[in-house]
Amino acid sequence: MTSAKRLALFDLDHTLLPLDSDYQWADFLARTGRAGDPAEAQRRNEELMERYNAGKLTAEESAEFMLGLLTRGSPMELAEWHEAFMAEVVRPAILPSAQELVGRHMDDGDLCAIVTATNEFVTAPIARAFGIPHLIATLAETRDGRYTGRIQGTPSFQAGKVIRVNEWLAGMNLSLSGFERVYFYSDSPNDLPLLEAVSHPIATNPSPVLRRVAQERGWRILDLFKDMQDAKS
Repeated sequence: MTSAKRLALFDLDHTLLPLDSDYQWADFLARTGRAGDPAEAQRRNEELMERYNAGKLTAEESAEFMLGLLTRGSPMELAEWHEAFMAEVVRPAILPSAQELVGRHMDDGDLCAIVTATNEFVTAPIARAFGIPHLIATLAETRDGRYTGRIQGTPSFQAGKVIRVNEWLAGMNLSLSGFERVYFYSDSPNDLPLLEAVSHPIATNPSPVLRRVAQERGWRILDLFKDMQDAKS
């Protein structure tokens, strides 16, 4: 149980991070020779990202490649690879603006969770780096201590995010309707089901499609990485 009156949910990729952790993890493994043929792995990674951005990627299509990468190492090897990935790619990308946003909700006593389609293996250390105590991510199936390359349960993707959030809250005898305010920060139209389910949807670093939706519906728009975006323009 929790005494928090407000719930703050955060997408991860391009929301709290100015990158896609799933894409970057696959790229890291390809660049370091841990994903088979580097050129083929990078080609497949690019293809999946294009399909995701177009809203045409299914969780199963993504898992076939992304979760398949987890079958390439032992638990010890994967942990070593991930620590190198955190040091090289993720920690330098955790920006003060994102830390401050999370910190404000934490300081206010809000119940906070990351809700991401990226798998739990990749994202659990990132959630810890942000100091966010709860993570709702796609679960990778294991057998005999190794990853199988398959999804376990409902993937935390599109409408699946609503299912997983409701299941998580029910496990604490809570519900979305029991909070005074429920915030959800996201950049992607793939997250419209959960954005539409909360009281305070916040389009964060939104894609052009989500920005238009937010403007039409009067949702708050937060450009968390505006200085970075301005520097690139």
